[in-house]
Amino acid sequence: MSGDQKTAGGFKAIQYVLACAQKVGPANLAAAVRSKNACKACAFGTGGQKGGLFNEYSNRLEICNKNIQAQTSDIKPPIPPEIFRHNTIEELNQLSGKQLTDLGRLGLPLYKGSGEDRYKVLSYSQAINKISNAMRDASPGRTFFYGSGRSSNEAAFVLQLFARVFGSNHVNNCSYYCHQASGVGLTDSIGTGTATIQYSDLYSADLIFVLGANPASNHPRFVKVLLECRQRGGRVIVVNPAKENGLVRFASPGNVRSMIAGGNEVASLFVQPHVGGDVALLSGVAKYLIQNEAIDKRFIEDHTDRFKEFLAFITELDWESITRESGVEKKTIEQVAEAYLASQKTVFAWGMGLTHHMNGTENIEAISNLALLRGMIGGEGKGLLPLRGHSNVQGVGSMGFTPALKDKMFHAIEQKYGINLPTSKGMDTLACIQAAEKGEIDFAFLLGGNLHAANPDSKFSKSAMSNIPFKVMINSTLNETHLNGVEGENIVLPIRVRDEEQQPTTQESMFNFLRMSDGGFNRIDSLLSEVEIVTRIAIEVLGKRDVDFSPFLKHKNIRLAISEIVPGFEKLAEIDQSKQEFHIAGRKIDEPRFKTADGKAHFRVPKMTNWTARSSDRKDLVLTSVRSEGQFNTIVYDEADRYRNQTHRNVLFMSEQDLRLKGMQVGELVDVESDVGKMTGLELAEFDIKPGNVMTYFPEANVLVPQGNDPRSKTPSFKSVRVSVGSSGGSGFV
Repeated sequence: MSGDQKTAGGFKAIQYVLACAQKVGPANLAAAVRSKNACKACAFGTGGQKGGLFNEYSNRLEICNKNIQAQTSDIKPPIPPEIFRHNTIEELNQLSGKQLTDLGRLGLPLYKGSGEDRYKVLSYSQAINKISNAMRDASPGRTFFYGSGRSSNEAAFVLQLFARVFGSNHVNNCSYYCHQASGVGLTDSIGTGTATIQYSDLYSADLIFVLGANPASNHPRFVKVLLECRQRGGRVIVVNPAKENGLVRFASPGNVRSMIAGGNEVASLFVQPHVGGDVALLSGVAKYLIQNEAIDKRFIEDHTDRFKEFLAFITELDWESITRESGVEKKTIEQVAEAYLASQKTVFAWGMGLTHHMNGTENIEAISNLALLRGMIGGEGKGLLPLRGHSNVQGVGSMGFTPALKDKMFHAIEQKYGINLPTSKGMDTLACIQAAEKGEIDFAFLLGGNLHAANPDSKFSKSAMSNIPFKVMINSTLNETHLNGVEGENIVLPIRVRDEEQQPTTQESMFNFLRMSDGGFNRIDSLLSEVEIVTRIAIEVLGKRDVDFSPFLKHKNIRLAISEIVPGFEKLAEIDQSKQEFHIAGRKIDEPRFKTADGKAHFRVPKMTNWTARSSDRKDLVLTSVRSEGQFNTIVYDEADRYRNQTHRNVLFMSEQDLRLKGMQVGELVDVESDVGKMTGLELAEFDIKPGNVMTYFPEANVLVPQGNDPRSKTPSFKSVRVSVGSSGGSGFV
């Protein structure tokens, strides 16, 4: 099970789709992927009113494994009630993530009382009554509300409004564990927290950077874009500590030329820095540009501020520190800089390999700095693109599912409903879990997601979640959060997934494109929608106090409210009649005008980055966690990882050099230990990863991840953890 480079995608991907079709029925799968519903997987975005196989840019067919995996999971039948009647929570918790997914859909509400050892079935009305009583008994300041990026805009808007009218600002979403650093870094740099480009700009770019991301596994249709950039003479620079097969050579079923050729090269240049070496690398590229006077001085003078401070930082920064901390030779950094200099239109795209660090926000600002040096923000084919995960994670944030509402939205809500919203400081996701550990949370409402599995420090997470006396979890399938940290009262409410909604819903892509999903399937007749569940609870708890939630049982009324309250969503008022999807107003940067206080973009000097992390002769390693080709976020669809040639997930990937230095062998079982946890019995696999760094799979690796986080984004350092590795059952770690 080596990591030898092979072509990813291609006919293996097609075979995988056919295998999925056989599991759920080809006709069922075909109907699902063709329906007028937004893709349920990543935020790259397809579907909506053009049909499930099309995006907003072209009329070419678009399909990928992530979409197929999500559809296959949703088409499964409901879990028989006997499973819960005959099995304790402890027994169900022996199943792997994949096995839990394979059980099928959640079809009936579940309740576990305090001290009980298993779930029992109850009706929606009974569940809503219990939830409403628990909320009325709870102090608003001791509650929190968490939202997943797979929910709709409508559900997110109603729940965040409900939470605030109830009196809580502890409202947060899964972005705190993924791209919050992107939002914070971009906002501080250029005044907006989302992509500055649209889908079409990717086809005008002559250079695309892909930093800290593995789109072959997580955003497969983006790899087709990269292939086509190469095919029209453009360049692709990949920055990743691990040389992933799918970013070296890929055959995209959506690109005939790559299929005929048996795959084409993706990366023009593949750069492998140390884990955590991104600020050093990007600062090195900036230093080369400045030293060679290859910057856009007019752009900098007219459209930016704080360049003098940045220039002083770069001038003082020495090449020895840059190469040591980045792990990249000066010659390679110069190659990157020269490729950038040759470009007229550059797009910078990145994933959580940059955000999941103690200095994650500064990683993003380092990208922005590099773009500003050459005026690569504002205009066709150039700009910044955070590669967001869940299909509506950006939309959930736009709906105000955040600890603090933006001023315009805050005042719009108060004016529309004639109310005073709470002004107390809301907590981020990790802060809520830490408060629970201290016994300061009485009630939690989890709209989707798998929060326990996503939390850092799994031992702490289980203890903290168990400290919450009453939890509500809204999900379509059984996951680890339903089985860990459930000492108190717990209610699990199943829901209609996106293409089963009986009224349309909307979603927002990473390109700021607003889609409408029609719903329409009726796979499990007894299920309710997220919106109906949340609205009914709000009505029970609040009555008609302050805001009458009953009109929100009709989704159209929610969209009307959003159009009046959320800036940029004004066109939502007509979408039910017009069916016209749209780019959200004011997001794309066509010219260098920035929504900062002074109207200029700001160069940012890193303050948190450790410039001595690699200066000592340490024997420990730096662990990064990754997703497999067979999973999406915390959901595992397949134990195998085809692109890394693995048949199971209990694997530690290590470079040939580190294997040799440590006297270890491929196939050897090892234990991995950090300051907070230990993983045992991982099988060593050789992989082309930067020496001094190792990787294993998320979310299993979270047992090793400390609670330390980026002080600006509050995102834990999921992808940069100091670990020791030793033979399983051995006497020591090295």
